[in-house]
Amino acid sequence: MTDTFDHRQVRRAFSRAAHHYDDASALQREVASRLMEQLDYLDDPALNRAPPQLVVDVGCGPGHAAAAMQKRWPKAHVVGIDLAQPMLREARGHAGGWLPSFLPGVARRPDWLCADARALPLRDASVDILFSNLCLQWVEDLPAVFAGFRRVLKPDGLLLVSTFGPDTLHELRDAFAQADNAPHVSPFASIAQFGDALIAAGFKNPVLDRDEFVLGHDDLAGLMRELRTLGATNAMHDRRRSLTGRSRFARAAQAYEPWRRDGRLPATWEVIYAHAWGPQPGTPIRVGGVDEVRVPAHGIPVRKRS
Repeated sequence: MTDTFDHRQVRRAFSRAAHHYDDASALQREVASRLMEQLDYLDDPALNRAPPQLVVDVGCGPGHAAAAMQKRWPKAHVVGIDLAQPMLREARGHAGGWLPSFLPGVARRPDWLCADARALPLRDASVDILFSNLCLQWVEDLPAVFAGFRRVLKPDGLLLVSTFGPDTLHELRDAFAQADNAPHVSPFASIAQFGDALIAAGFKNPVLDRDEFVLGHDDLAGLMRELRTLGATNAMHDRRRSLTGRSRFARAAQAYEPWRRDGRLPATWEVIYAHAWGPQPGTPIRVGGVDEVRVPAHGIPVRKRS
């Protein structure tokens, strides 16, 4: 299967955006806050759950959510994972610098790991909570990445994720479609595709929800500057590699104008939230339409010959 996204370009874009990412990430922080509200469910005494030991934030960006979860569970080992090394440098700065957290008198801090969400370098069944805010829209093979999430999550561990849905930036997509034939806005999975991928990976009791945010901009140039600041540039393999010419940009700007409301150009962001629970060992994973059951070799009984 040919990848939809050029993941080297994704890394480059977020590396360039790291230093100024917080200047334009109000929406991302709001979505993270709403996603983290679901962690309150774990505090229900009726669940009788022990505090988590290992909490992982995949696509942690500048590290605010990981730092908040470390504060929430001060004894937990919190790990922030991101594809872009400069993002992790920002995260270290936000979380209190480079001093190791095991020093006397120093509160525990998250650890930071540069890695790809599609290949997590974590032990099987080691993670109590896997959190991922607005990262998975850069992954074309959701069933595969969810199979990886399931691998590292403990049975009954919590998966808590958000992503952008297909209505995201539909105004921008429509405007550029009238300017040329090249794709300018990434394709995003629908809530049904997201749920199907969770079920195919064997997760228990998935619950999905969605929000829609509409942000206003003075003009198309302002919107494009904000997207570059966020690192949310076009990273599709079949994107136009040359710069968008003035005439093409002018046609797109003109095509965007009919959307203007109350003096502002709207930009829609559809957000999909999901939480689910890690299944017990031996729960099937659907691969190519067939249920595969995977069990560790040590779990297979061996009868000794007499």
